[in-house]
Amino acid sequence: MLMSKLLGERFKEKPSEATSVSHVFLLRGGYVRQVTNGIYSLLPPAKRVAAKIENIIREEMDAIDGQEVLFPVALPGELWKESGRFEAVGSELVRFKDRGGKDMVLGMTHEEAAVHLARTEAKSYNDYPFMIYQIQTKFRDEPRARGGLIRVREFTMKDAYSFHTTQEDLEAYYNKCYEAYHKIYARAGVPEVISVQSDTGMMGGKVAHEFMLLTDIGEDTLVICDSCDYQSNMEVAIGKLSAVTTEATELKEVETPHMKTIEEVANFLNVPVSHTLKACVFSAEGQEKPVIVFIRGDLQVNTAKLEKIVKSAVSPFEDYEKAPNLCFGFMGPYNLDAQGATIIYDASLKDEKNLVAGANKVDYHLTGVNMERDLPEAEYVDVAEVFEGQECPCCHGKLQFKRGVEVGNIFQLGTRYSESMGMTYVDKDGKTKTPIMGCYGIGVGRLLACIIEARHDDYGPIWPMSVAPWQVHICVLKSKKQDMNVVGFDVYNKLNKKYEVIMDDRDIAAGAQFADADLLGVPVRIVIGEKNLANGQVELVTRDKSVKKLVALEDIEKEVAELVAQLS
Repeated sequence: MLMSKLLGERFKEKPSEATSVSHVFLLRGGYVRQVTNGIYSLLPPAKRVAAKIENIIREEMDAIDGQEVLFPVALPGELWKESGRFEAVGSELVRFKDRGGKDMVLGMTHEEAAVHLARTEAKSYNDYPFMIYQIQTKFRDEPRARGGLIRVREFTMKDAYSFHTTQEDLEAYYNKCYEAYHKIYARAGVPEVISVQSDTGMMGGKVAHEFMLLTDIGEDTLVICDSCDYQSNMEVAIGKLSAVTTEATELKEVETPHMKTIEEVANFLNVPVSHTLKACVFSAEGQEKPVIVFIRGDLQVNTAKLEKIVKSAVSPFEDYEKAPNLCFGFMGPYNLDAQGATIIYDASLKDEKNLVAGANKVDYHLTGVNMERDLPEAEYVDVAEVFEGQECPCCHGKLQFKRGVEVGNIFQLGTRYSESMGMTYVDKDGKTKTPIMGCYGIGVGRLLACIIEARHDDYGPIWPMSVAPWQVHICVLKSKKQDMNVVGFDVYNKLNKKYEVIMDDRDIAAGAQFADADLLGVPVRIVIGEKNLANGQVELVTRDKSVKKLVALEDIEKEVAELVAQLS
């Protein structure tokens, strides 16, 4: 490839709309151009990087017996109605009608399409297990598109779906995919990607992991132990709590005039906030009655955990007129007039004694609340958000918070989709069974952007050899005394037989050539200049500047071969 032919302008100025390092360099380096909010065109350098990432993914999926397929982007709404997601998924799913008036959707994931295909092809236990995958365009009408390719509306994704006859077989294959993902990230040049336990969200299922690149631009909060291997997404993180209350005392009603917040009550009664019990009230989508969560006063409710329990999206309760029986600001679990509300007790309250709680009476609270004595019917679940510095659930270490960007996810779906869509097979005993599923996703564009986030300097990306748009970049510096391109093309033609080479044949200043070369981030650079050439030498430099040396022109092929091998 010649720079004089390469489509795309590169420029020095930081784009005002860019919000991350990768976004800046993708725009400045002529990798992407925005078409509209969250939708980008890929120029040749980005397309070449994306193709290499896709090939790495493809090789690792094939290595664990994946079979590549291709599903449609536009899917009949009927399939999504079978799974229940046509109604359940929000406005991020693009719905439309075809000319015949039939409901259609643009695929944001392809579980329904995978089941639709597999249920017609795998009808006997002899057909199992198997995994199918695709690398395909997706569309999600993301409300918060940002960061260039980090969060977009249209994107390329590898999504895979495995089908099994037993949970044990799913778990074994899930572990294979888990290892394959770590191989993908290592080969793509970001071996530091970590895996964390995660929420299954709208995908359904019981077990899930996200693969995260730690970076300050990340939207996700990760919970990581400072002493052991415990790593989790905030949505499912757990921690240990120490009991904080004293010996049991008698239940007593005390006046707390105008004290509605838990902090005001704690200060007024001169007790730590951790010695209090508070009520958090939520509305649940599709439910008329509110959801009331009782939790220790110093903790917050984790809405992802709560949604999993009530099986519905929740939001803070605001329509107070619909719950006149509830004494907001003074609500407590003892003698509560719930009138059909869902009551949830967080595990932080179990075995606690001598707590302060609302008395369900304006301007009054109770002291000496003993959960076992006063609320023996209470059943406890974990809906608490962990806090930084909390004790790790696996050891005595402390939990730390870090920011991360998700670059992949895997789910044990169970029968969430196969059962709802009527997929069955006949087992060896002649009985009809429902297969068990797993699904596994990697966003190609997001991984591309995250490689830049992890591998860059002040001047541009530093592409790993495995995904670089080209392997060798030749800079031919202009000269008034001789036509340097003659030498440049001689080197180019020799190397181009073995390597992916781009040569800057433009008649521009050396500084401009080097700036563009930095933005393209090619691992190996050859600089052909008049001064060194007079001594029969050229300069060989790596993009990360770890190697910078003069080599004999006649040895360039050997030197490049050694350097490419070293960087691969």
